[in-house]
Amino acid sequence: MPAHQLKYSVLSGRFAVCRMAPGTTIPEWATSSKFFSITRSADELSVVCDKECVPAGVRSEAGWACIHLHGPFPFQMTGVLAAILNPLAAANIGIFAVSTFDTDYILIKSDEVQAAEQALSAAGHERVA
Repeated sequence: MPAHQLKYSVLSGRFAVCRMAPGTTIPEWATSSKFFSITRSADELSVVCDKECVPAGVRSEAGWACIHLHGPFPFQMTGVLAAILNPLAAANIGIFAVSTFDTDYILIKSDEVQAAEQALSAAGHERVA
């Protein structure tokens, strides 16, 4: 399948992106979500998870919806993210991307889902169940 005609779905629920100090132990709540991503760098521990899992007092930004790109995509396939991100950028929709071995997930603010789907459809992408 060419990178410019991708299939995607929108995960149910709303998500939060959290930031903690780099040495923080991965909290149990971070892994209790149906979808989560944890990234540690020298500068931070970043967690994406269901907003309902995030305890009060944790630095976070909630209100994200998650678009799941249907892969798998081979590592040598180029332009996958560009095919999705370019139409979203043209529609002034900000993103937070998460990549896995097989595919990519794009988080957008939940109030921009309809505009995102219009932009993706106009670019030739197809929403599937």
